[in-house]
Amino acid sequence: MSTFQITDQQLEQVVRHCYQYVAMYNTINNFAMQEANPFSTHGWNKMYIPSGLMNASVKALPTPNNDTLYLISCVDLRDDAVVIEFPAFDSNFVSLETSAYDHYVNIPLSTTKGDFKDRTTMLFYTEHTKGYHGEPVEGVDQTLKMSGNFAIVFLRVAPMAVDPDRMKNNLDAMQTQKLMTLSEYQGKPKLPTSPVEFPTFGLDQTVFKNNFLEVIQFVFNQATFDANDAMDQAVLEIMKPLGIEPGKAFDPQAVAQLDGEQVARVAKGVYEDSVKVWNDPNGNPYLTQCFQPKGQMTLEPMVLQSCMGPVGQPYDQAQYPGVGTADGQPIRSTEHYVIRMTKDQLPPAHAFWSITMYDATNIFFIPNANNKYSVGENGGMKLDENGGIEIHIAPTQPEGVPAENWLPSGEVDQNLVLFMRVYAPDVEAMKTYKAPKVEKV
Repeated sequence: MSTFQITDQQLEQVVRHCYQYVAMYNTINNFAMQEANPFSTHGWNKMYIPSGLMNASVKALPTPNNDTLYLISCVDLRDDAVVIEFPAFDSNFVSLETSAYDHYVNIPLSTTKGDFKDRTTMLFYTEHTKGYHGEPVEGVDQTLKMSGNFAIVFLRVAPMAVDPDRMKNNLDAMQTQKLMTLSEYQGKPKLPTSPVEFPTFGLDQTVFKNNFLEVIQFVFNQATFDANDAMDQAVLEIMKPLGIEPGKAFDPQAVAQLDGEQVARVAKGVYEDSVKVWNDPNGNPYLTQCFQPKGQMTLEPMVLQSCMGPVGQPYDQAQYPGVGTADGQPIRSTEHYVIRMTKDQLPPAHAFWSITMYDATNIFFIPNANNKYSVGENGGMKLDENGGIEIHIAPTQPEGVPAENWLPSGEVDQNLVLFMRVYAPDVEAMKTYKAPKVEKV
């Protein structure tokens, strides 16, 4: 069968409208089913409960962080609703985030809203869930209708690592979280699980190259689509001529025969363009538009969030200003750089802030002997006598620089990127805040 003829410009529109599904298909499945992932739940309707902060072994998602503890639940909502009992915490920042394969983000609980002072029981379901349609359930405090059958439900908990006892208490509280199907919650036998065969998942570029249409068909069959949602209708219209529609079985002979190399090349271009926009020297223009619920997103911020950091936080929970270079050139791991901030230039955070370093290709931590990936409250930092800070990026620790303020750039010659995270930000102050520039020493 001949290859389907499509121009790069046409294919770019396909990729841009589908990046959210590819990114989250890989992200959620890597947490649910990737046995090599140290943060895997090892199956659906199961939990990963952390014993400490993330490190360089994490390859399940781009832009991991070691600011917060992640308590991760991966849920399959096809056959039954799922009930989770969330514990109370002694922390300055706790946020419950949910997302399905379509990458729309909900924050149903957060310390910024006054939550997590007491235990909270929540029920999760979709319009496809068998036997449950949103009716009240005794003992359930909140109900959330998800936009897809396979989803991730996870807590970000600032561990308060500066106080070891407080961190231990928060880790202990995580051990008390409970997850069960609705049938189990009501004291009934657990319902049987319908069989499912997942297309191969892994890295985004690998899927774009090898099994893009197969993954999109699978995701379309698990998602819900709104006739009044512009993004939903746009992606359905774009994919229909390629042979992909909700409810169809994937037939490799009946869909368009795309050139995988072309798809991967175009997808890489979309990703690289997103890196530039995210780290725009004048600031990310879509900063407050990312990580929103369904119905509150447009395409450009969706592409950015899917390329740069799946399952991030909306702007009132956390903001992610791009940290670019003063000369506009990429950050090289072999060079020495510095970020300078006076006391008045520190990020306006009600909870805390950090700057984390990654490789520019996969957006993973840089492995190093010190397990040092960020500067901040949990990664360690040392303010100067005037309340400011200098953060150094270099292969070896520069003379006179505290270890807390040094980001080891590793032994591999490569480009690097920096992410600033501002937790529980001062939203008004962030409107005019400008992230610092990286200067070459």
